[in-house]
Amino acid sequence: MKKTYSHIGQTERDRMEALLDAGHNQSEVAKILKVDKSTISREKKRKQKGKKYEATVAHQKAKKKRRFSKYQGMKVEAHPELKEHIIAELRKKRSPDEIAGRMDRDGFTTRIGKDAIYRWLYSSWGQQYAKYLCTKRYKPRKRKENQTRREMIPERVSIRERPLGATNRTRYAHFEVDTAVAPKKVINTEAVAITTELKSKLMLGTKITSLSPQRMTKAMKKLKKKAHMKSMTLDNGIENKHHTQWDVPTYFADPHSPWQKPLVENSIGLLRRWFFKKGTDWSTVSEYKLQKALSTLNKKYRKSLGYASAIEVAMEHGILLPTTQQRVALHQRI
Repeated sequence: MKKTYSHIGQTERDRMEALLDAGHNQSEVAKILKVDKSTISREKKRKQKGKKYEATVAHQKAKKKRRFSKYQGMKVEAHPELKEHIIAELRKKRSPDEIAGRMDRDGFTTRIGKDAIYRWLYSSWGQQYAKYLCTKRYKPRKRKENQTRREMIPERVSIRERPLGATNRTRYAHFEVDTAVAPKKVINTEAVAITTELKSKLMLGTKITSLSPQRMTKAMKKLKKKAHMKSMTLDNGIENKHHTQWDVPTYFADPHSPWQKPLVENSIGLLRRWFFKKGTDWSTVSEYKLQKALSTLNKKYRKSLGYASAIEVAMEHGILLPTTQQRVALHQRI
């Protein structure tokens, strides 16, 4: 039968000290404490102070040794051949999961799990090799705090129910909608509502004083006066709660799936790269400055549009809804 071992605690050490002081030998002490006699021998040899065994001192030494007995990456550092293999595989763009999973197939006698490799990479010993990870991350992800429960959006229609023709290459006027917000450390709640037409890349936006459903609805009705909108793809933010009041068929992306509306995500990134860096407090940006930035981006020549601008393509396909005078003036400025 396989033996099982456990560490002795303060109570066992107190009894051991009393028994040794009473003149009992190591075998008798082990029998009374129901442990192997070698356990008593090692305890005395490693933790005895001078000629007398003291339980308090022994317990302090044990706690200190226990605290520093484990460190991140200890198995990798203890086996140089294993370490060299892991580094070589990382340089070949192998992930820790690939490296650990392949060891059995390659016949390694000393094996290691992917979690242990990650712990080593995030430690001071392996941090220099974290650059070979696809994320280039030098520290483990922080655990997310418990998020507050989101309020349900009524009459939510999934993106999976969106008609196939809504986003094909021949149909225009399908928009993706999102918001650009300020960082959490900023007390002000102002943000920007952004909508982008899928085919022409036309980007429209306006400032909102908060992410309340009422403010978002007011903003979308304002943007609807500028462009012909047949349908929209939204995320699950509570600002979109009143989407039924927008008078446009709306479809919602899956939770935490920004790749399902990539154009508006990239357009917001483009707006930040050129004009408003990430972390901008939107209360310091005027509506005029925002519209000027959007106008500049809409006039840029895009390779994906055959080096035409978003405004040119949007006007060609009747997406923009300006007056005749505005059309002429706008066309002259381009």
